[in-house]
Amino acid sequence: MRVALLFRNMSDDSSARIVAGLRTWLATAPPGARLPSNRELVARYGASPVTVQKAMRTLGALGLVESRPGVGTFARAVRTARAPDYGWQTAALGAPRTHLPPVSSPLRSASPDAIGLHAGYPDRTLLPERLVRSALARAARGDAALVRSPVPGRPELRAWFATELAEATPPGVTPPSARDVVVVPGSQIGLSGIFRALVGPGRPLLLESPTYWGAILAAAQAGVRTVPVPSGPDGPDPDELARAFAETGARVLYAQPNYANPTGAQWSRERAQRVLDLVRAHGAFLVEDDWAHDFGIETTARPLAAHDDAGHVVYVRSLTKSVSPAVRVAGIIARGPARDRVLADHGAESMYVSDLLQVAALDVVTQRGWLTHLRGLAQQLRSRRDLLAGALAEHVPDAHLDHVPRGGLHLWARLPDGTDLDRLTRDCEAAGVLIAPGTEWFPAEPSGPHVRLNFSGPDPARFPDGARVLGEALATQT
Repeated sequence: MRVALLFRNMSDDSSARIVAGLRTWLATAPPGARLPSNRELVARYGASPVTVQKAMRTLGALGLVESRPGVGTFARAVRTARAPDYGWQTAALGAPRTHLPPVSSPLRSASPDAIGLHAGYPDRTLLPERLVRSALARAARGDAALVRSPVPGRPELRAWFATELAEATPPGVTPPSARDVVVVPGSQIGLSGIFRALVGPGRPLLLESPTYWGAILAAAQAGVRTVPVPSGPDGPDPDELARAFAETGARVLYAQPNYANPTGAQWSRERAQRVLDLVRAHGAFLVEDDWAHDFGIETTARPLAAHDDAGHVVYVRSLTKSVSPAVRVAGIIARGPARDRVLADHGAESMYVSDLLQVAALDVVTQRGWLTHLRGLAQQLRSRRDLLAGALAEHVPDAHLDHVPRGGLHLWARLPDGTDLDRLTRDCEAAGVLIAPGTEWFPAEPSGPHVRLNFSGPDPARFPDGARVLGEALATQT
């Protein structure tokens, strides 16, 4: 493309004539042959020095000549590229322990004119941009730009994570302290470390089904054995959970009690208490992923960790989605030996989190404008959620929503049995709409065809168009 533009730009001047003549000469010249000097070319072609220089730059861009300052310009040897052979790596690497997708559906890049309903992050217009820019600028001017953080994290940020959870802790329960907090570079790395530290290779990990696709990948990467537990709009079935604990001997359950990804489910207080009682009865851990803590719409997040002071709940609180994707900072709150194991894994895996990012994250969430931003964010998410849900009802009547989530970023729609999700995804993308097929959110076989649709993405005015395309693509199958 770049070469074509070069030729187009000079089509009407004499440099094209010089390039053509020299290319003919270079076709038979041996590698290293010296080209005529610019002065000779000016005389030969009757062109100006500027035109000759332009022709030489074009030949250089084509890789046909190389210039040696003070010596001259020479024909470059033409090397025939041979296909590389990486076959030896097959034996060296062996069969993969697990097959991880190169890029998951929510991380696919979208063209600027596409309607993106697939992503897992909120649009930048929903972020506290002014607070983030100011915080990063202040952090860059301070010592944080030049020093490393303590391995467990910056003391002030650890105290903030502990204090936030302590504010939700009821009387009679001992709140966490800053020492219980380990700061990690994003919840994804945090989950991988927790699964390595608390579960271990080959041992069982209970997961809601469906559940966050990143947790499934983290479990696969850690080499643990996943055991799905059916979960619906109210959370996991307690009877099925009790059976899974008893049959597998598992000691760790991973769950998202608040605005689960992908279903948007928020556990009732009664369901949360029953699950916590089961975890305690089996001497197990609950890894509580509070990824959407800041995305409440009609309710607020109610962390289970606030009701546990015996170390059964390992709490993961991320700031990446609500502050900025560029500020990958999360806190893990764990108590007792579990905290020590998580810290040891973090020290070996990540060593420490950028002090610059920690300072900026703390700056954002302690500004007076942060709470004002969250109140406005809830209103914007409500309008976007209702817009997309209404568009689905109008244009995709065969899509069924078990419930309209009271927080989070996504709608989880069940499609008719027999829907070819791969084909549906391709057809929608060909029409300029990106969706996320639901298969990646199931630890085992999917319970049916689903799609996850992000209502926090860009350009909400185009949501109805996206729903219309989805409906038309689905209609071709039914």
